[in-house]
Amino acid sequence: MERTLCVWYPDWALRQLSSPDGGTAASPKQAVDDHNTVVAVNDTGLATGVAVGMQRREAEAICPVIETIRFDPGASALAFEPVVHGIEELIPRVEVVSPGLILASVRGAVAYYGDETTVIDLVQESLRSVSGPGYRIGLALGPFAARQAAEQATTADPLMHVLDDAAFLASLDVETVGHADLAATFRWLGITTLGELAELPRQAMMSRFGHVGLEAHRLARGEDRTTRPRIIPEDLAVEERFEMPLENLEQAAFVGRSLANALLTSPLLQGALPHRVTIEVEAATGEIRSHTWRNADPFSETALAERVRWQLSAWLDEMLLGSGPGIHGGVVRIRLTPDDLSDLGRQLALHEDAHSAAEAHRSLVQTQALVGHDRVLQARPQGGRDPADRVAWHRWGEEPGGVERDPAAPWPGGVPAPTPTLVPQQPPSLEVEWDGGLPVRVRLGSRWVPVLSWAGPWRRTGRWWEGGEPVDRYQLVTSAGAFLCELDGSGKAWLTGVYD
Repeated sequence: MERTLCVWYPDWALRQLSSPDGGTAASPKQAVDDHNTVVAVNDTGLATGVAVGMQRREAEAICPVIETIRFDPGASALAFEPVVHGIEELIPRVEVVSPGLILASVRGAVAYYGDETTVIDLVQESLRSVSGPGYRIGLALGPFAARQAAEQATTADPLMHVLDDAAFLASLDVETVGHADLAATFRWLGITTLGELAELPRQAMMSRFGHVGLEAHRLARGEDRTTRPRIIPEDLAVEERFEMPLENLEQAAFVGRSLANALLTSPLLQGALPHRVTIEVEAATGEIRSHTWRNADPFSETALAERVRWQLSAWLDEMLLGSGPGIHGGVVRIRLTPDDLSDLGRQLALHEDAHSAAEAHRSLVQTQALVGHDRVLQARPQGGRDPADRVAWHRWGEEPGGVERDPAAPWPGGVPAPTPTLVPQQPPSLEVEWDGGLPVRVRLGSRWVPVLSWAGPWRRTGRWWEGGEPVDRYQLVTSAGAFLCELDGSGKAWLTGVYD
């Protein structure tokens, strides 16, 4: 076993976007998981009797004014990364047990900095600069003892530096083994501390309590595991630097193809291929341009080389035409970074034409590189009362975000099916002739066509707080086609949709 440092934030689950002040607020707060179990309580909440492990209903019965926050593991882990990086700069290879709890062996750090006190001082300075107060630090022999030392630290004195490990372990209560039923049995037998537990024969513990009892006996005797540091992923990116900047597209494209080959044949990938690659280019002026390409199928060398070429061509054209930042002074560095690695392909649909799909994908990718990523869009349905509101747009080739409006909602007042196939972005005016409140003719260009049938009106209330007026919507069917129009209060009609 090695001397182990434990850094623990009892209230870390409260330190989320929904509670920026975390556990430092004067009002009682608690965080609950998806099963409504309390996973964190601030000091004010602990003073009222609320404890970790309670059910939400029980905690709110004890303290009716307590504020409850839904625990988000993803957000909590993301917010904890700066703390982890701050400690990793001092002590490499740390074990992140959970967001808010870190274990690290200090043997190497002590050899480098001189003694444990210096290491602790540096860690506290890093924690204060990154996260502020609220942490607890324990330093003892092994992860179990270090964790117990951190739990015995207080807000006033957040450090518990154990020098006599045997005496510290012997003084701990049997409940620290983590099994309530086992601890209750030990108390019934008259065993209240780990020191008394350690004096029992190991064979008797194994035969009476099994592996659970054996593990408790080992912890009581100080026989703990070593830390399990998280694996730092290797840098899979490949890059090339140039002393003389590349100003010719063909030169840069040739280097891009070489980098694509080096990336996809790298032994670090272990046979996996990326579904996403970030292309980063540094200009001679120091400006850095980057873009991430995504693909449903793993990138091949040819596909990746084409994307590098198209991206470089687009950036160089921006510089020559003055239509964007471009790459001024030539290229001094090209870097390819893979992501979303997989050694599996994609299951094709029963009637999917893989060759045609690949050609269409290739054409769209090239078009996107030439005209810009915001000019090639993909649509998907969403909820709304107007046809224009029922379509959500996102960049082609990228994962769409969540829709703003649920398409399955009833949306009362909306235009009934079918939905127009063409919706003008700026509705043009439409001349409609009325007779007794009924539409009879529509002017299309230089001729009038009779209305064969019609439906409506459907009243749409305008945004009165922005000065909008209500309008009536009609569906008109003529010999030349079917149209959706809006009629405002002045009697003027606007074409808002064309049916196929």
